[in-house]
Amino acid sequence: PCRCYMTLTTALHLHRGGSPKGPAGTGKTETVKDLGKALGMYVIVVNCSEGLDYKSMGRMYSGLAQTGAWGCFDEFNRINIEVLSVVAQQILSILSALSANLTRFIFEGREINLVWSCGIFITMNPGYAGRTELPDNLKSMFRPISMVVPDSTLIAEIILFGEGFGNCKLLAKKVYTLYSLAVQQLSKQDHYDFGLRALTSLLR
Repeated sequence: PCRCYMTLTTALHLHRGGSPKGPAGTGKTETVKDLGKALGMYVIVVNCSEGLDYKSMGRMYSGLAQTGAWGCFDEFNRINIEVLSVVAQQILSILSALSANLTRFIFEGREINLVWSCGIFITMNPGYAGRTELPDNLKSMFRPISMVVPDSTLIAEIILFGEGFGNCKLLAKKVYTLYSLAVQQLSKQDHYDFGLRALTSLLR
């Protein structure tokens, strides 16, 4: 995570957003939340969907700019392409105002305050059905970070060790094997989840 933190803080320093992307359960949102926690920032997580329109997005960005909080827009590429083109202009106006060190700026026809600490982050799940390819002008505003699937066995071992179990290595291997077999052998159902999140909640 150290390299992710470095990339995100560099993006903020350059008045850009951060864009972690990768499969589900790789810690995209958690990385942003943890960095915010370490820096004493209030992080607001928004789960994006096809139902979001540019007006509601504009209200959120206006709130972030005026409070100086961080916004983490989860699964950002689920938003419709027509909405994204307007959202790109909204984000650009905030980032441009930050670059110019302004304390007040015009946003959506209204003059509002700008707190320098505000940050915009988007997370994406590429390759899933119903996802939109981001326009190039929007991509250029965000620093991309590729997240890979972490070593579940090692994470399980550390959690078990923290809970006071002995022989953690063997137990972690058994739990991971059980989950791997469940993924391979059981039928595909919407309510089945054998990812890292489910594994860690089971161990805790």
